[in-house]
Amino acid sequence: MDIQGLKDKILQLAIQGKLVAQDPNDEPASVLLERIKEEKDKLIKEGKIKKQKPLPEIKEEEKPFEIPESWEWVRFGNLVEFKIGKTPKRSNLDYWDNGKYPWFSISDIRDGETIYDSKERVSEKAYTDVFKEQISPKGTLIMSFKLSIGKMSILGVDGFHNEAIISIFPIYDSDETIKMYLFRIMKGLDILEDSKKAVKGATLNTTSLNSILVPLPPLAEQKRIVAKVDELFALIDELDSNKEELLEVINLTRNQVLQLAIQGKLVDQDPNDEPASVLLEKIKEERDKLVREKEIKKQKPLPEITEEEKPFKIPESWEWVRLGEIGDWGAGATPKRSNPKYYKNGTIPWIKTGELNDGYIKHSEEYITEEAIKETSVRMNKIGDVLIAMYGATIGKLGILKIKATTNQACCACTPFNGVFNRYLFYYLLSQRENLKNKGEGGAQPNISKEKIVNYIFPLPPIAEQKRIVEKVDTIMNMLDELEKTIM
Repeated sequence: MDIQGLKDKILQLAIQGKLVAQDPNDEPASVLLERIKEEKDKLIKEGKIKKQKPLPEIKEEEKPFEIPESWEWVRFGNLVEFKIGKTPKRSNLDYWDNGKYPWFSISDIRDGETIYDSKERVSEKAYTDVFKEQISPKGTLIMSFKLSIGKMSILGVDGFHNEAIISIFPIYDSDETIKMYLFRIMKGLDILEDSKKAVKGATLNTTSLNSILVPLPPLAEQKRIVAKVDELFALIDELDSNKEELLEVINLTRNQVLQLAIQGKLVDQDPNDEPASVLLEKIKEERDKLVREKEIKKQKPLPEITEEEKPFKIPESWEWVRLGEIGDWGAGATPKRSNPKYYKNGTIPWIKTGELNDGYIKHSEEYITEEAIKETSVRMNKIGDVLIAMYGATIGKLGILKIKATTNQACCACTPFNGVFNRYLFYYLLSQRENLKNKGEGGAQPNISKEKIVNYIFPLPPIAEQKRIVEKVDTIMNMLDELEKTIM
């Protein structure tokens, strides 16, 4: 369950009377309702509020769930007075120029928080002409009832709002207990399936607002509910904050592990390992043999690696090389979409960069035909090849093939030569993702070319050490993955 789901569950328990214990010594909500009625009649006599048509009695079938005996169901309109806001004419600049008073819209509401400022302000003229000097005072509870329904805030300043928002004034509330209770639980009325009609849809009107059913506890219990909700929400927010910190630590640890790995600091060197210089000679012999047998194309000599290029020191048994020296690299292609014979009934996996998952690739979304292989420049890649995305937002995304597959032109694939462990290459490329992204060129579609990839430098350990490094990285990464799952 996510953080919001946990908070929603707390609100469900709160409005059902299951969050805090009932106290038989509490004055029941029925007495509170009498007080509210008396106060409403008094305010009507004094001309402070208008008399409204009686709201319909609450039928048993309307009640969405059971509440404790000391509680009462009440209609929103019998519990509060509310006022709908206004928008001064946009064409009358006198209402907007030199704005003095905050004027809130739905985008200004921060759900569950006190708000202090608005994006727009209205003038003194709007205050007198449009709003008739009836400002919503600091501390007023406001709620959106159009478009984004049920968002609630408390005004931290005197202000106005538009007609998509109502100001809510409990009829009887000497110490703001009812206001804070509504502030905390109104959102919960939209959670339970049976009460979704209350605040669902694109717009609520005066009638539907008045008719919303509110479960009303005794005043003393309302205070306990608000205190408990605040306490639990604060705890959840603290856990959520800590969760973000923990996730950040986990990601930093992953990056640190990779940096230690590629610098030869994660596992010990073994003097009995055949050094990478000997491995390089074997790789060169294998490459030359493959060129002679026309298995791969001969490539242009790569430039010598200068001291300035080396970003860190590596162990004596390692060697700096270029990626083009340790494998056969090739980009893919996209057979013409307009030619159905390249795709219809295709059986050969054809992978796009969006399918690279920083892990093993076992299937593809699309397939091409043998004709596509014969007639286009599509490259057939082997099981174990390492793929890297070269274009756009996916630059640096990786995959290791568990199947023979082709790719589109946005993927570059490497068939490592003997003595280069594909998972070590994978982890190195993963550690260099940000550096590779920074080498991307172009505007809307930045890219790293195959040429840049083959020229990129690579710290080559002895093959035995490559395997020890990968084993250690795998173990640590699996532990971090499990830890992340427990946090999420």
